[in-house]
Amino acid sequence: MIKCLLVEDDSSVASFIQEGLTEKGYQVELVSDGFKAAELISQHEYDVVILDVMLPGIDGFEICKITRKRNIASIIIILSALGNPEEKIKGLEAGADDFMSKPFHFRELLARINAHLRRKQLEQGVFEADRYADLEVNVEQNSVKRAGKEIMLTPREYNLLLFLLRNREKVVSRVEIAQAVWDIHFSSNTNVVDVYINYLRNKIDKNFSTKLIHTIKGRGYQLAQKSDES
Repeated sequence: MIKCLLVEDDSSVASFIQEGLTEKGYQVELVSDGFKAAELISQHEYDVVILDVMLPGIDGFEICKITRKRNIASIIIILSALGNPEEKIKGLEAGADDFMSKPFHFRELLARINAHLRRKQLEQGVFEADRYADLEVNVEQNSVKRAGKEIMLTPREYNLLLFLLRNREKVVSRVEIAQAVWDIHFSSNTNVVDVYINYLRNKIDKNFSTKLIHTIKGRGYQLAQKSDES
């Protein structure tokens, strides 16, 4: 799941962005104070930070500078009511990856976020249309196909599959899955990971002779092309 920190003190704008991103399967944390934003960015790993310029405490430019001085690599998109070239240059020089002037269309914001995520994924070896065996996941379109057949997944199932795909042929533990997909600390009292693995198997593997999702006893799960489970 893509984790996003939204730093915006205008409640209507914040609600508009938060609702839109949440509907797209993003995990969005909202904060309206500059000092609090800088604190959260240093304490947690966010894939994307959407940063307003005018904020209580410290402004967005300063937050951006602090973030980059701490060598934090989150994608930063600055939002500003001022769209003049000087303002944009200031934001980019502060370390932002992108700059958008208010008002803006949500679809454009989403497109820019996806463009930066794709670029980052390419650097990490994860592609927009990621394939493994006869499985294909299109990150931009949130679509999944196996052997050319489209498979409908819930947002949680999709994020689980994406995590397994990005860790293909590696064994991932229930703890790693819970933290990455649910952002929770795994408890031995819950079987949520196993339940969703079963949901995913019913959609990804059930009607196909080659199984991709395997249980590795005592260790966790693995996405791999194997004839038998370990």
